[in-house]
Amino acid sequence: MSGLRERKKAKTRAAIQEHALRLFRDQGYAETTVQEIADAAEISPATFFRYFPTKEDTIVLDRLDPLMIELFRGQPPELPPTEALRTAIRQSLGALSEDEWALESERQKLVMNAPELRVRMLDQLYAGIDLLAELAAERTGRSPDDFAVRAWAGGVVGLMMATYRLLAVESPLPEYLATMDRAFDQLAAGLPLGPHAT
Repeated sequence: MSGLRERKKAKTRAAIQEHALRLFRDQGYAETTVQEIADAAEISPATFFRYFPTKEDTIVLDRLDPLMIELFRGQPPELPPTEALRTAIRQSLGALSEDEWALESERQKLVMNAPELRVRMLDQLYAGIDLLAELAAERTGRSPDDFAVRAWAGGVVGLMMATYRLLAVESPLPEYLATMDRAFDQLAAGLPLGPHAT
């Protein structure tokens, strides 16, 4: 039952975010109110705030993160973190429809163009390093505080930032994935991360 409840919550959260992104695109981020988002999603403002603490959170929340984490943990144990993450990201993005990909591009464009959102995204990037370090530590048997692990996590965040430019100009998904592959090739060549030596 709890699994069904979580799926329903995730579906509602995604629907609210989609309505918010469409409103931001059509009338501007600053000009859109929480009340308008709630009306479009056919919910009350109180329900909105149960899913998103602030309006900004409808942008900075990456709804693909839980799926990516699940897919990463499900990769074969012999895969090093870089290849496990590359595969997990490909699989999570590959599950998107064209409309969903367009919304993701819109989300990134808003982040790039709104100064107040870039500040919040910086916090998300630091949190992303912590999350990736935890995932890599699980896979390699190292500590999340191991310098090599955190350097790898920072490298991943850096390469994702480097590919955001394509998202912000609404590149087709195959083009974005090809660019991401090139970025991961660079990461694999320059920051290899294997199991901890015993």
